[in-house]
Amino acid sequence: MAGKAYNKIAVAVDGSGTSDLALYEAIRVASGSGATVLALYVVDNGVMLFDAGFYDPTQIERAYLDSGKKALESAARLLENEGVTFETRLVSDPAVIGDVAGSINAAASEWGADLLVIGTHGRRGVRRLVLGSVAEAVIRQSTMPVLLVRGKDAD
Repeated sequence: MAGKAYNKIAVAVDGSGTSDLALYEAIRVASGSGATVLALYVVDNGVMLFDAGFYDPTQIERAYLDSGKKALESAARLLENEGVTFETRLVSDPAVIGDVAGSINAAASEWGADLLVIGTHGRRGVRRLVLGSVAEAVIRQSTMPVLLVRGKDAD
């Protein structure tokens, strides 16, 4: 294979320590290859599907948007400090309602990424069944290579 191994690396960020580790790994890979990194935050709109009387989903949506903006601003500062060419994207209208993994894959593919980096908590057993795993769903659905970065707080 001639040229760079990866030209465009998408990394899912959410402001957690685990996603920070994924971002550091994306920076490491990009620094070695000169690739461009896309820091990607997908708003989890699944909770907004429920109609529960006096519930106002706009407040939750605004909180998710604010959280996403902060996570992307933090990622941008780190990427800039490391001298990595980057873009950021806040996906507030996910491709797949209630499916963060599907929306991460869709946004990365749309951008033309040839590698997707995502952090995983490494939960097992009942905790994984109850909490689910965005990383696992990303792997199942992805059409590109996925690099999993295990969080330090893994069980």
